[in-house]
Order: sequence, then C-alpha cells, then structure tokens
Amino acid sequence: MADEELEILRRQRLSELQAKHGGWTNHYCVVDRWATKRDADMRNNILAQVLDQSARGRLSNLALVKPDKAKAVENYLIQMARSGQLGGKISESGLIEILEKVSQQTEKKMTVKFNRRRVLDSDEEGDD
Repeated sequence: MADEELEILRRQRLSELQAKHGGWTNHYCVVDRWATKRDADMRNNILAQVLDQSARGRLSNLALVKPDKAKAVENYLIQMARSGQLGGKISESGLIEILEKVSQQTEKKMTVKFNRRRVLDSDEEGDD
C-alpha cells in the first residue's frame, strides 16, 4: 500500500508542477503582450505628434503595401524626433522627401554577370 500512496503523491506533485509552470507561462505571455502594446502606443503617439493627417495617411498606405519600408521610415522619424531634429509637424511633401531618402539608402543594386561556356565553338576553323 505504501507504493500506491507514493505513486498517488508523485502524480499529484507532477500535476501541481505542471499547473504552476503553465501559470507562469501564461503570466509571461500577458506581460509580453502588454509590453508590445505599450511600445506600439508609444510609437503611434510620437508619430501623431510629428506627422500631420495627410502624411499619416500616406504612411499608413505605405504600411499596407510595403510594411518593411514603412517601419524603416517610422524608425527614422522617431529617431529624428527624439534627437530634436524636427521643428514642427511634417507635411505630406516632407514625408515624400524622407521616403526618397530612405529608398535611396535601402535600394538594392543588382548586377547581372554572364559566364559563357567556352566549349567547342563552331565558329573556329581549324578544328577539323
């Protein structure tokens, strides 16, 4: 009977540990979601202070089509705002200039190189 009681205690302890571990995992997920939401709210607040309505509309349209480029522009604007380089709100034309700058910096240069095989060319006379 002692073996059965010991097995029951082990199972109870195992279930307690699993419940406790699962509880901590859920807690960390909630904290992570909260931190992510807080960061997104902070970014949106900074962008609302820096951009006027037409520029925000253009940036949100860009985010739908090219989210990576929009994120790069947002980071650039936030960095400029934090360092005090922006005097006032940026208009749509100012945002277009910033978009062009970011596009030039992130532009990928593509080159094509042809490697021609030099096997038996039929143009050469003297191979006969």
